Amino acid sequence: MRARDLVDFDGTPGTWNALTDVPGVEVGYTTLVEGDGALVPGIGPVRTGVTAILPLGRERVGTSVAAGMFSFNGNGELTGSHWIEETGSLALPVAITNTHAVGPVHRGVLEWSLARNPRLQEGWHLPVVGETFDGYLNDINGRHVREETAIAALDAAASGPLAEGSVVGGTGMNCYGFKAGTGTSSRRVTVGAQSYVVGVLTQANFGARHQLTIRGRQLGPQLLDDNPMQDAARSAPPGSGSCITVVATDAPLLPLQCKALARRVSLGLARTGTTGSHFSGDVFLAFSTANAGALDSGIGDAPDGIQRLDFVPWPAVNPLYDAVVQATEEAVVNALVASDTMIGRDGHRSPGFPNDVLRSAAMR
Repeated sequence: MRARDLVDFDGTPGTWNALTDVPGVEVGYTTLVEGDGALVPGIGPVRTGVTAILPLGRERVGTSVAAGMFSFNGNGELTGSHWIEETGSLALPVAITNTHAVGPVHRGVLEWSLARNPRLQEGWHLPVVGETFDGYLNDINGRHVREETAIAALDAAASGPLAEGSVVGGTGMNCYGFKAGTGTSSRRVTVGAQSYVVGVLTQANFGARHQLTIRGRQLGPQLLDDNPMQDAARSAPPGSGSCITVVATDAPLLPLQCKALARRVSLGLARTGTTGSHFSGDVFLAFSTANAGALDSGIGDAPDGIQRLDFVPWPAVNPLYDAVVQATEEAVVNALVASDTMIGRDGHRSPGFPNDVLRSAAMR
């Protein structure tokens, strides 16, 4: 089930209503779910995984795309982000996992990329890996995510519909005190005479229960019961967590325009109720698959030493902003709707969202 089966959303989605509606983008999964009962570090229980995103698919790893990132709240990690800020470009796959698995996933992305494109052996690289914290349900210090976990996700990358909820990097994540995780959505956009697609994938692990708002209706205050995360002994207050969101489009954009799209993720999240917790790492990345290779670091492919970019004029970008906000909102609700109740380490329970609430006529 997806949120659109239960409630209406703004905008027109692509074929799969997913990040992979953007031509060329591929996404791969590895989900790790093992064990029950008391936490034994290094043994489990395990509730985690890796999400891998290939901006130009497996055949063009190492080819740059225009990119920009935005940190709404910096209690999180997105490796390689300084170089994205410096050059406005992204050339390797993007991966998302749990907070304490960034290191092995970083190395896994590098190893996979070097094997996939031997030409990359001659250079240096800064893989992009994002994270959110799944320690409430997962043995986060157990080193269950390894280099080969990331490599398996990259090997599995493909186009087509995507799994949502308690899968891949989002396996152990929670949102607004409910089980959530991975969500995705897309929008078809017309700019002038041209048609484009904007896709969003989010790893949702943020928000306090009382904040939850869906399609303008504040549901959180009606759903305060059965909130074990709030009652559990935790080092951070309700609302803590993180959100990593990736935006992709085939519209030709400048790096600063990609950054502007990444900023609009904040507005999509706000539609779902969050005001941004001090303890939440909310970091967003946007890229454009157009102008592929134009921002490669070398000049060998440009005989005159000059590279050129096509781009949507700044006054025409508003439909793309609309699409990011709409798709982000729907992606978060998709993550909630797709997730069932999960029991993790030490019997910690994250309740599934009561989807029947969205069947109410008042939601339409």
